[in-house]
Amino acid sequence: MKFETIYAAVKKIPRGKVATYGQVARLAGLPRRARLVGYALSALEKSGIPWHRVINAQGRISGRSEPMFEDEQRGLLEREGVVFTRGGRVPLARFQWRA
Repeated sequence: MKFETIYAAVKKIPRGKVATYGQVARLAGLPRRARLVGYALSALEKSGIPWHRVINAQGRISGRSEPMFEDEQRGLLEREGVVFTRGGRVPLARFQWRA
């Protein structure tokens, strides 16, 4: 199943690093399927998969319809040492995982 390959790729992202949706898609062997990565992560129940380490290509948290989602993701990343600029972006040059 495609979702399983996406989850396996996300599990590889180390603590304190982030990856973009497109990067995860490529790592999962699904190039140009960034949106599918978003669908897969939104389908997750609480699990050991570090979903919070996946952000968009602009270094921002992509919003969802769930209340407080962005605050939760930001808090989880900050606890891992990831910092945000005043504009709410993660400096990808510093925090993006290079697989």
